[in-house]
Amino acid sequence: MKNIYLAFVLLIALSSQPLLGAADASPEQVVDTSGKKLRAGVGYYIVPAVPFTRCGRYGRCISGGGLSLASIGESCPLDVVLVPGSHGLPLTFSPVDPKKGVVRVSTDLNIMFSTDRTSCPEYSTVWKLDHFDVSKRQWFVTTGGSLGKPGWQTIRNWFKIEKFDGAYKIVYCPSVFPSSNHMCKDVGVFVDQNGYRRLALSDVPFKVKFQLA
Repeated sequence: MKNIYLAFVLLIALSSQPLLGAADASPEQVVDTSGKKLRAGVGYYIVPAVPFTRCGRYGRCISGGGLSLASIGESCPLDVVLVPGSHGLPLTFSPVDPKKGVVRVSTDLNIMFSTDRTSCPEYSTVWKLDHFDVSKRQWFVTTGGSLGKPGWQTIRNWFKIEKFDGAYKIVYCPSVFPSSNHMCKDVGVFVDQNGYRRLALSDVPFKVKFQLA
């Protein structure tokens, strides 16, 4: 476990960059595909802004896509994956200030699948960074995080939404704890050796939009 935390600090330090979209007094509100404000605690699908298409060996193609959960490697906790052909599972957003009813860009928040029917009921469905692959120097987005309680104990549970190329992207760039806002990296899609499209820290952002569930 100690080696994993050291690897985490090293990786972020090597990939650090200026704070993405530093927040001001009133950051812009995030909107869904219908142009309405994203609301904290309301279910949304996170879908690709440009739907991808996957074709099978017999020429049958599936387009669209959304986020879901999968057991990869360790059976629990579950990892966050991009799946074709459906909107995936709905998610909710919880800003660092629980009194805020809307979701804004450049603001720390927890992301959580709004389902309690999983194969790992002992783990929460709150996103966090975990399952570091030493050989690939890669951090993946998994579940089992905690809601709220900002600080070093929960530093891997916080994400932000940023505007990106006419849509949005999700970033890992926590500012919930002093001296943590230098840890910045986009969340992208990593295709592993088994074909799973896993959310992971990346130099290539995953361009997304939010659709009311």
